[in-house]
Amino acid sequence: MPHLRVLAGPSETELVPLKVNSGVPVRISSDAFEGQVAVFIKGLADAEGGKEDSDYFRKRSGVTWSIQVQGRFLKEYSADDLLFGNVFERPFKLPWGFGAALKFMNFIDPTLEHDLASRSKPWALSPLIATMPYFRHQRLPKNAPNPQFPPIEPLSDDVSQLPTPVTSPGGSKLKPGSSPSKRRGHFANALRRQEVVFGPEDVITTDFCYDFLQFSHDGISLRLPGGISIDVMKYWDGQPVRFVCCERVRKGERSERPWGRILWCVVIEPAEGDLPRVVEKSTGSDVD
Repeated sequence: MPHLRVLAGPSETELVPLKVNSGVPVRISSDAFEGQVAVFIKGLADAEGGKEDSDYFRKRSGVTWSIQVQGRFLKEYSADDLLFGNVFERPFKLPWGFGAALKFMNFIDPTLEHDLASRSKPWALSPLIATMPYFRHQRLPKNAPNPQFPPIEPLSDDVSQLPTPVTSPGGSKLKPGSSPSKRRGHFANALRRQEVVFGPEDVITTDFCYDFLQFSHDGISLRLPGGISIDVMKYWDGQPVRFVCCERVRKGERSERPWGRILWCVVIEPAEGDLPRVVEKSTGSDVD
């Protein structure tokens, strides 16, 4: 497989290299967000073609990659205005079976919105608080130090200190100690997200981790339920894969792209001179 490199920064144009699996985070600082990013990828090929690993995967079994972020938003945002997902600068080839992949993604994240078949700038985004597998919120004074990052033990969910009461129009309440699935289900409702406002005294730590991407010396594969496996390397043209936290574009706002300002960005791309080959034929219409 081609060797990969990972970059991180406050925008898609301000990026620095990140050492995967090292536990050494990259600091991110702008007028909108201040924090840190760490990335773990099981079986990642390093520059010499060997594998790198981390204790993280021994402590959180069943996942193959993790993007962890901790920080504070330096101005107020409602939880409905903060999105997380993938954005692209140009169209890409969609393999046969990609419709099944999208159905799987919508199953694990019903809040996902996307236009991955876009002929200009494909994207797939969800509300940050509803899509993250693990999400921890802590109220701390502006000048107080943040908790250790990345954490020694894998992140656990905690939204007990949210700045506004977590209640629904029907009167139900998200109880302290609720599971990640209950938190995600609760905030699938836009009205509930709009009740919550984050600012400089709110420290948010997230762990975006899954197992549907498998990394090996043979390449990268997308593995879905039902035995479906897609060889990513056959369709990836080397375009940077961007994971971003960004602002929501509100109706009536003018924007050259479907997403708003990027607040932090993690990029996975082939190392220089190590671009993958792409198959010529693709059934890009298989998106439902």
